[in-house]
Amino acid sequence: MENGYNYRAIKRWNSQWKLGYCLLDCDKIFVPIHKDIHWCLAVINKKDQKFQYLDSLKGRDHNVLRALAKYFAEEVKDKSGKDIDISSWEQEFIEDLPAQENGNTCPIFV
Repeated sequence: MENGYNYRAIKRWNSQWKLGYCLLDCDKIFVPIHKDIHWCLAVINKKDQKFQYLDSLKGRDHNVLRALAKYFAEEVKDKSGKDIDISSWEQEFIEDLPAQENGNTCPIFV
């Protein structure tokens, strides 16, 4: 397990049977991120080949995007049996979004 990440512990969460659709068919996959007392959002943007991070406090967390990339590669391998090369995918921190002005409205922004 690396930085609290363990694919085997979560791989059943996104089964087609549970979701009713195949997660890999989505253009974008939205992943809420809980960081101690703050919420932000990460996006697997398949269409534009980007891993995106949105934070109403303008924070940046490269570890989240690295874990997200690792998760996505493992999800593709598990669900399709194919390897995906994500080495050229961009890591993007979205800056142009509303800023949170207090310490308790981050869930609204997510």
